[in-house]
Amino acid sequence: MSGSKLSNPAAKKELPDSPLSMTVHDMPLPGDVVQADAQRTRMGRWKMIAMMLICASPVIASYFTYYVVRPEGRRVYGELIQPQKDMPQATAKNLQGEPVTLDSLRGQWLLVTVSSGACDERCQQNLYFQRQLREILGRDKDRVERLWLISDDAPVAQTLLPALSTAHVLRLDNASVQSWISPAAGQQLQDHLYVVDPMGNFMMRFPAHMDVPSASKAKRDLERLLKASASWDKAGR
Repeated sequence: MSGSKLSNPAAKKELPDSPLSMTVHDMPLPGDVVQADAQRTRMGRWKMIAMMLICASPVIASYFTYYVVRPEGRRVYGELIQPQKDMPQATAKNLQGEPVTLDSLRGQWLLVTVSSGACDERCQQNLYFQRQLREILGRDKDRVERLWLISDDAPVAQTLLPALSTAHVLRLDNASVQSWISPAAGQQLQDHLYVVDPMGNFMMRFPAHMDVPSASKAKRDLERLLKASASWDKAGR
């Protein structure tokens, strides 16, 4: 047809066939593999240590604030336990004879007293101050729980039970108690009130034979400790 040009297929150049190309990388040397594995292991360990420090830093910071960064002249009544003693992996029993793991107590501050189930006059005074100290903490009292550890099989007097309705009362063998809680030199376990932090660490004990004036000093210590830990510790488990 006039005015039109037809292309000639035969006139097209055919492209020559070319083989597919493949790049072969050098195989790593065994020494390089070992070195790379060692480096990854070191990095993993450092990351694990960093994670542990991050998790523990709020507790460390609160203790540092309470015991180091404080105004001159402030006097601490309670004795800081160094090193702190972690809660043992043990099972106690409640007054109904049911098993209770100590781990279930983690997550709250614990104000602890230890004695025989017979509970002599000193034991009853400690139970009274334990209850009063928690109550006078006001809105922060829900961050603290009472724990009475009974180290023998002696029965508990029925007259004590009404005041213990909101406390943990657990029987724990004496060896487990002593592996966790300890008195000051020359004192006995039942002579003190003890403080355990939410992570389960026995970290403070108040001087033996608490009375009304010393209970006021213990209250100030608890208030400062709760204030220093307010950023990471909340009421409830």
